[in-house]
Amino acid sequence: MEKVETIEQFEQICSSHRPFLFMKHSLTCPISHRAWGEFERFTNDFPHIRAYYLHVQHARPLSQHIAEAFQVKHESPQVLWVTEQGVEWHASHWNVTYEQMKKATMSAS
Repeated sequence: MEKVETIEQFEQICSSHRPFLFMKHSLTCPISHRAWGEFERFTNDFPHIRAYYLHVQHARPLSQHIAEAFQVKHESPQVLWVTEQGVEWHASHWNVTYEQMKKATMSAS
């Protein structure tokens, strides 16, 4: 998994036209801390799935850009499964789980 901090980095990832998971993570939220553990465990178990993240406290312009570009309300924590068609699936808060990420990514793989 790779940290993304700028709109330019994000746009470069999107232009690759590869499916990827993207997490918006808060460094101060306990719910986000739990979701981060789910995201980390999932990406460790499925290393072939490209995964990126941002820390909302350090990348607010990017977080807002993603919400506007994909027309998905910003939430934190939030995970998005992005394919060539756009955001195929997203979840936030307690819905960010290993099983939900597995279901979303495997159905599109």
